[in-house]
Order: sequence, then structure tokens, then C-alpha cells
Amino acid sequence: MADLSVSNISNLQALSNMLNPKEDSSDDDMPESGPSAYTPASIGPTKKVSSTEPLNKKDSQAIWDEEEVLTSTLYQDDDDGRPQPEFDISYKQKVSSEDMFLGSTGKNPSSACCESLVIKIKLPDTKMKDVDLQVKEHVLDCRSDKYKLILPLPHPVDPDKGSAKFDSATHTLVVTLSMKREYDFINFQG
Repeated sequence: MADLSVSNISNLQALSNMLNPKEDSSDDDMPESGPSAYTPASIGPTKKVSSTEPLNKKDSQAIWDEEEVLTSTLYQDDDDGRPQPEFDISYKQKVSSEDMFLGSTGKNPSSACCESLVIKIKLPDTKMKDVDLQVKEHVLDCRSDKYKLILPLPHPVDPDKGSAKFDSATHTLVVTLSMKREYDFINFQG
């Protein structure tokens, strides 16, 4: 009868070889095995740094390099020297007594339950006739002789369901736009 106990050295070596097989692996790019071998730095291709290559240290506090940031020219326009006016974006929702006292419609104060986007643009020393306003689904373009604002909107809007009022006392243009979002059929049931 064969001795199958662990005390036999040849059995112990056979068990060790069975648990840790020595294979000729072609995975040379895999990190060495061990508890600290897999870190976030091991994701992606390995970067080989040459000792003769100078390190780029433009800004030690920068999170990313300037080349890594994609710039969008979708809404940019030529700079003609006109300053951008002050503006404020807020949300607006229709609330009824059922919402306030019963809570039966499920509305809450978050922007997910808002129907409108309100943009207040301060245009000092400007008259209403001098303001040119264009609204598209993702951008608001407001221009006058003295100011220019090209504003990418935080939510898509319906350009045909908006309104604009100019308060000549405060020289403020108030633009109210109806938002259209993918899940509005869920948010506004009731």
C-alpha cells in the first residue's frame, strides 16, 4: 500500500507542483503575481520611461494635461471684443396643492421634476430693440450692440415653446424655456 501522507517529501513536492504548475506562459505583459501586483496603475499599456528623456513638469497641481482635454467648437464663435453679460440659470416647476399637501404626484424639489429652465441675462444700457435672441435645442445665443452670450444649455429645450420678457427698469432679459428630457414621461405622470 502506498504512503499518501503529507509527511512524505515526494508527495509534498507533487502537491506543490500540482497547485503551482510551472508553465511557459506567453503573457509577458502580465504583472507578477502577488497581493500588490494588481493596482490601478497596471491597467492599460505599460509606459517605458527613458532615463535620458526629460520629464514634463508644466504644472505639478494639474490633474490632466492640456492635450487630454477635448475642446468643443460646436458653439464657439469668433471673439469680436464684446463682453459676456452676467447671467443666471434657474429651474422652475409647476406645483399644485396636491403636490404641497398630499404629495400624490411624487414631485420633489430636485431639478428632475422641473419643467422649465429660466435664464436671466443682465444687459446694462441696452434697449429691447437692440437685442437679438436665438434659441436652439442645446444653445442660447443672445447678442446686442454691447454684449454677446453664447450659452450651452444644461438640458435640451424645445425652441418653439419658450418665452422672453425684457424688464427695461433693470435691463434684464428673462428667457423661460421648456425642457425636454428623455425620461419626462416618468417624472411627470399623474
